Amino acid sequence: MTVRRMLALPLLGLLLSGCGIRATQVPTDFGAAPSRVPCSLAGPEPSTQGSQGVPVQVFLLCGSSLVAVDRTVRVPVGTPDARRRVIVAQGLLDQLAASPSAAERSAGYTTYVPGALSVTGPHRGDPEDALRLSTPPSRLTSYALAQLVCTLSDSAATEGDGSVILGGPDTGPLHRYECTADVRDRPGRTLPPSGEVAGR
Repeated sequence: MTVRRMLALPLLGLLLSGCGIRATQVPTDFGAAPSRVPCSLAGPEPSTQGSQGVPVQVFLLCGSSLVAVDRTVRVPVGTPDARRRVIVAQGLLDQLAASPSAAERSAGYTTYVPGALSVTGPHRGDPEDALRLSTPPSRLTSYALAQLVCTLSDSAATEGDGSVILGGPDTGPLHRYECTADVRDRPGRTLPPSGEVAGR
């Protein structure tokens, strides 16, 4: 009986060792679980599908940079060019101030442009392509100013040369602001380059 027990012990150990998972030295880290890619939208927003108007782009904040999204602005047919510029500019401001859609919020988009912000055309003595805001640009946050400059600077509201002339509601000085790659990449830390503009 004792001999049988001694012979059975190695066999029992072999059976038990085959039931578990042996340790391994090979790395098995496959990364984090898949998740939705931030700043990525599945398709065109419902608000832009079937909309009548001028197709435009506005810059929203996503992560730590500015990202362009498609929008439309309504402009009455036959509007004179000078008035058309202001209508487009106001439409862009309204789009920037509006809360992003549910899909955009889910993807990480947000905006810092305050509501009730309005724009007018040039005052007497201003360059003809100047735009005056109801709030002086210097009082806007760096994020809001970057959104405005990058959105307006390449739109039908300006000359489309990557810059825009902005001023406050009074007769204060005007400045030409530029939307650069650094501004788009780091809007919270990089102010749009600007220079004072003389009247005509």
